Amino acid sequence: MTQQLSLLLVTSDEVKYQKIKQFDELSAAITWARNSAEAIKCLKADSFCCIVSDIDIGNLDGWRLARMVRANLFMCPSHTPFLLMTTTYCEHIAETTASAFSINKVVSNEQLHLLPDLIQYYCQEQMSLGSETSVLIVEDDPHISELASRILRASHRIDVAMTGMEAVEAYAPGKYDIVLLDVQLPEMSGSDVLKHIMARSPSQAVVIMTAHGGTDLAEELMIEGAVDFIQKPFKADQLRRVMSIAAHRENYLISNAQFEEKVLTIQKNEERYRHLSEEHQRLLDHLATVVIELDREGNIKFINQSWIGLTGFNLSETIGRKLSVFQFAANDQNQNILIQNSLEAIVACEIQHKKMEFQLICKSGSPLWVEAQFNVLEKDYKVIGITATLDNIDERKLAQIRLNHLASHDTLTDLYNRHYFDTELNRLTSSALTQPVSHALLYLDLDHFKVINDTQGHYQGDIILKEVADTLKRVKREADILCRVGGDEFAILLPRTDAEAAVNLAQKICDTLKSGHFKFDERVYRISCSVGVTAIDGEIDDPSTYLQQADIALYVAKRRGRNLVHMFSDEDKESEDFKVAVHWVQTLQEAIINDQLVLHFQPVIDSEYREVQYFEALVRLEIDNQLIMPGEFIPALERAEDITLLDHQVISKAISMMSQHPVLKKVAINLSAQALGDERLLPLIKEKLTTFNVRPQQIIFEVTESASLSNLVATQEMINQLMELGCEFSIDDFGTGFSTFSYLKQLPANCVKVDGSFVKDMINNPIDYALVKSICEVAKALNKTTVAEFVENLDILLELKKLGVDYLQGYYISRPLDINSIVEKYGVEEVY
Repeated sequence: MTQQLSLLLVTSDEVKYQKIKQFDELSAAITWARNSAEAIKCLKADSFCCIVSDIDIGNLDGWRLARMVRANLFMCPSHTPFLLMTTTYCEHIAETTASAFSINKVVSNEQLHLLPDLIQYYCQEQMSLGSETSVLIVEDDPHISELASRILRASHRIDVAMTGMEAVEAYAPGKYDIVLLDVQLPEMSGSDVLKHIMARSPSQAVVIMTAHGGTDLAEELMIEGAVDFIQKPFKADQLRRVMSIAAHRENYLISNAQFEEKVLTIQKNEERYRHLSEEHQRLLDHLATVVIELDREGNIKFINQSWIGLTGFNLSETIGRKLSVFQFAANDQNQNILIQNSLEAIVACEIQHKKMEFQLICKSGSPLWVEAQFNVLEKDYKVIGITATLDNIDERKLAQIRLNHLASHDTLTDLYNRHYFDTELNRLTSSALTQPVSHALLYLDLDHFKVINDTQGHYQGDIILKEVADTLKRVKREADILCRVGGDEFAILLPRTDAEAAVNLAQKICDTLKSGHFKFDERVYRISCSVGVTAIDGEIDDPSTYLQQADIALYVAKRRGRNLVHMFSDEDKESEDFKVAVHWVQTLQEAIINDQLVLHFQPVIDSEYREVQYFEALVRLEIDNQLIMPGEFIPALERAEDITLLDHQVISKAISMMSQHPVLKKVAINLSAQALGDERLLPLIKEKLTTFNVRPQQIIFEVTESASLSNLVATQEMINQLMELGCEFSIDDFGTGFSTFSYLKQLPANCVKVDGSFVKDMINNPIDYALVKSICEVAKALNKTTVAEFVENLDILLELKKLGVDYLQGYYISRPLDINSIVEKYGVEEVY
């Protein structure tokens, strides 16, 4: 039984759809797609036995749709028959185009009546040649029907009808491939049975069986629709041959129809044929895609007009020339060799097609990226050449190149970025491990660049960074890899360079930058840099360690005065200090993650009634059940300039604990010098106060006198912001710089804390006593309260009270205690 075909018809022409749909010979289930978008949707959802499409079907033309089918992008197999309908037709161009796009057949509108036979033919080609043929034998003589069944049974599925009526009842369109019909039948003649079958299925293959001498009757029945006849008695070979011819009748019909169509076209429509050829040529010329035909040697035999628009070369400059060497970039020999090798492989039948991207050089001399699809061109089972299509992908390709560039380059300076630096550092590290070669790494940043950024703005700062980048480009060697890895930080990888040469180049960079200057608003700025150098010598397999060494060397150069070059060495004391600082930064980070940050609290009492007024929060680290005091890690964090992390955690933890423990009615929290310039600090404080429902009036922030004066403007601004919020502010360790009395009136702090180094010896040392007294008098004159720390005995307490100190703090009152001890001891106020 012949299986009904599933056909996808892609056309916007409803008249054409209705015409094809009404073909009686076309026994197929037709799905109609009006444009390429609908076609793609259908192809993604279902598989079809055959696809018939117009050329102009929307955003995607018929050729490109065929290419997508051949690329196996849809549900149907990539070899699904694809027929292309066109209003114009030229045999040679049609064959070339069909081969280029792997299209089975190009059909003109005048040839649409051949579609049913063509579809049946190409679909049958996809079926297995060994498929079983179904036969209905209509014969009233049981001996003859048994003989025919025995002869055909090996390769056919057999049904037998003994009468004409049985045959009519058994028959259905598509059920049998062949009907073997006896002429002489009882009740209903073979002629009547044939008429019934032809009425239901005109394309049904019917073979007539006649008695000896019945040729006239056989002729009449063949005129009525039978495809062949055989005389009884017949031999096995005769029957098999007749049945085989009947089985392949459709192929013969298609071939004959095509041949007849061509003969009639040539004889009757020679002028029309020429006109169609010209129309088809114009159609090809209006394609954006370039269509090319090459001979076996790679010479161009045919090319459409799109080539002129794409490259600027006219046809006379192109036809007969070799595509593989004619207009490819002369400086890209590898590209030309790859193309030539691909063409030779296609001609040699090693591959059927090849897709690639390459650059053409246009007549103007400018390069142009194209995507090429090469396909073998065959005739009579022989390779006669190659077809190719070229599409302009220059815009997409250049965008891709730009994206690749952006992925590896810094947008401001156009130097390589941090990602590219890490990749190259890994490569050089591996090279030093596996080869007897040494490389070097320079790590540098600009000295005091922040001053220019803060005073002149980031725009002017960016201009300087670009000029510095240009300077470094000029100084570095050609093989060196220059990268911008941070704000004002640069790294240079020096392949195959020893330590001495690396230091010399680093010094040359320092000298070159120092000799330049930058002018803004009549003010001249000079730029210098510090450089850390380390050797990539293969002693270490971790690239990040080399970067850490260079960073340590840079730190040492800055500590020694800046505008210096320093080579990393394990023996440097400064290097060891930096390692310690880095260690504590890492330890603090881990402590925060593991909740190992501990706050102790020391009470501060008023001198008059000796009642606790507030507590000072003091930070410790608890690691391996050991308490680590702040003197061990805070200086290291300050050297590493990473103390703000500690500021944030202490503030967060202190406010959280105040919400949990009512005994902490008011708490003093210390801030580092870096906190004064920390833009994230104030938002953090606001967030935590809101989250834990703590009033700003319950917080006193303390900052040391030296930190306050190191950046007076920032200190004033921070104090004002915190006091506007409602918090209080205290100057800690006041008095260590006596000349700072003149600045005290500029700081809007509520309180002054007298440095404990003066307090603890004030009874026995008249100078310390005088300093404490002077600080108290100045504070009172400025209407600020005073706090004295290091109160270690009763005599000091009483003397401080005489001097009018407002608040007292020290071991005599209480040592710092953990929160549980604070709750236990100060649940009820104590008096001293």
